[in-house]
Amino acid sequence: MVRKMNPTARTIGLFALLTLLLVGVGYLIGLIYGGTYYSMFLFLILAFLINIFAYFYSSRIVLWSYRARIIDEEDNPRLYSIVKKVAFNAGLPMPKVAIVPLGVPNAFATGRNPKNAVICVTEGLLRLLNDDELEGVIGHEMGHIKDRDILIMTIAATIAGGLSFMARAYLWRSIFSRDRENSWLIYIIVALAAFAALLLQLAISRQREFKADEQSARITKKPLALASALRKIEYYVRRKPLREGNPSTASLFIVNPFRGDSLIKLFSTHPPTEERIKRLEEMARSYSYI
Repeated sequence: MVRKMNPTARTIGLFALLTLLLVGVGYLIGLIYGGTYYSMFLFLILAFLINIFAYFYSSRIVLWSYRARIIDEEDNPRLYSIVKKVAFNAGLPMPKVAIVPLGVPNAFATGRNPKNAVICVTEGLLRLLNDDELEGVIGHEMGHIKDRDILIMTIAATIAGGLSFMARAYLWRSIFSRDRENSWLIYIIVALAAFAALLLQLAISRQREFKADEQSARITKKPLALASALRKIEYYVRRKPLREGNPSTASLFIVNPFRGDSLIKLFSTHPPTEERIKRLEEMARSYSYI
């Protein structure tokens, strides 16, 4: 039997991989400009600062980037009561609830731990789903909170987003800089590091989505409601994918809202929605979620 890695070990492992990734970037940049050890030490300090910043502020960055608004019960009694019910059934403290002003139906959870978790749903999701389907989606996000996925996924998204920003900055610098050859080399190095961060997201996210679906079925006892919600969300997203936001945050959402000709399409952070629906339907037939 394979032992599951506990959340603390997974978080430390992610921080260690980030540190190695950035120190490796520093080493390669040091080879280009000289002063390899100095460059590695500089990027080691940078990695330490990013780790600390990501741990304490990555969830705030995600909430800010999607203009999520924290609500009280009187702001949306329907949503708040469903979250409260699911949290009670999951044996978890009541998380904060937020609404994202987007028409694309979707949801995500973020935060360092269950005590300061936030469940976010878009305005489009509230309009699209009935109460049972919404409960299934909230159960999925509560599953991520219960399994302590939210910190790891949020940090991975923040890291990938930061490296993607650095890559774009060096791309522009390589176009306008006099030292174009070295700038191009650095752009390639940072772009590869961003790609490595994407692969890290893939390793973290794909299996966690299956597990969160299972958790939703166990918590809500409504696997078919979640399957119906996933079907509706997938249909909408295929027709009208999200045009704003950072694709590096795709792993946070219950269904990848970004589509098109990009690495996000080629290397999806989510397993196929059809396969997730199939598993949920099999669970409903076998009652394996009880």
